[in-house]
Amino acid sequence: MSVSPDTDTSGAGGVARRLKDGMANGVLSFPLTAFHQDGSLDPDGFRAYVAAQLATAPGAVFPACGTGEFFSLDEEEYRRVVAVTVEESAGRVPVVAGTGYGWAQAARFARIAEEAGADALLVLPHYLVAAPQDGLVAQLAAISARTRLPLITYQRGQVAYTADSLRRIAALPNVIGLKDGHSDLDRLQRLTLAAPEDFLFFNGAATAEIQARAYATVGVPAYSSAVHAFAPEIANAYFAALREGDEGTLGTLLRDFYVPFVELRDRVPGYAVSLVKAAARLRGRPVGPVRAPLTDPSDSDLADLRTLLTTGLDLVGAAL
Repeated sequence: MSVSPDTDTSGAGGVARRLKDGMANGVLSFPLTAFHQDGSLDPDGFRAYVAAQLATAPGAVFPACGTGEFFSLDEEEYRRVVAVTVEESAGRVPVVAGTGYGWAQAARFARIAEEAGADALLVLPHYLVAAPQDGLVAQLAAISARTRLPLITYQRGQVAYTADSLRRIAALPNVIGLKDGHSDLDRLQRLTLAAPEDFLFFNGAATAEIQARAYATVGVPAYSSAVHAFAPEIANAYFAALREGDEGTLGTLLRDFYVPFVELRDRVPGYAVSLVKAAARLRGRPVGPVRAPLTDPSDSDLADLRTLLTTGLDLVGAAL
């Protein structure tokens, strides 16, 4: 049976359209990876957690990325995490798996994600070294040449594209978008102006809600949400208020929850993940501890987190 180009969901163009639709209607979910207390992968806990995340209607789901501790997963664990997410999503939303390190290793993970049924890949910043623009483009081109999956590149840390480089990577046949973690709005505006009309952009700043309004002013309204990983009620309430222009609700949530959460997150390196995982555990989610080199929050920080989480949930009519 022939499929109209407007309704075809296969290939880079089809995945991009599905992601664009999802990004317009919900936050992007970056699920935590569940571990047992001994640090081994907990696939059953992860399955239950992903099912709960999907029930809150995210725009797309991104397993095994930064929040999912991609850096700590071996290849078989990664395969299991991606496969479980694909099974649970059952085609309801796009599944975009993380990949990274150098291009050779990124290509290995890309093959695994493809075999596991992922729809696309988020290319995390490469390992360790700073590189010139030609090298950044060559790195992405090498990954692109070794997978059929559409790619979204993540500029953060040592990866930051110029407008010229953005044009070059956008010309690669399966590169469909960019996630920004630098929050340099001048640079980002130049990138959006240089990109093809159908190229996807989204805000990947830590606790992206803090800067969501600013990103929207340069044409990037979509964002990922770490808060969605433990309090989708808060994340969805903020998204709805942003879409509706409800400045009162936005101000209240920012002042009484998001800003204090960022201040707590900034106390210790790595809390951008371990604090999120601790909050999920406070809500009874079976995600377990973080893996080294991350550490779980101290007792005093955990107590502050509980108080703040209770406050945030109260604001949106939910309970711990």
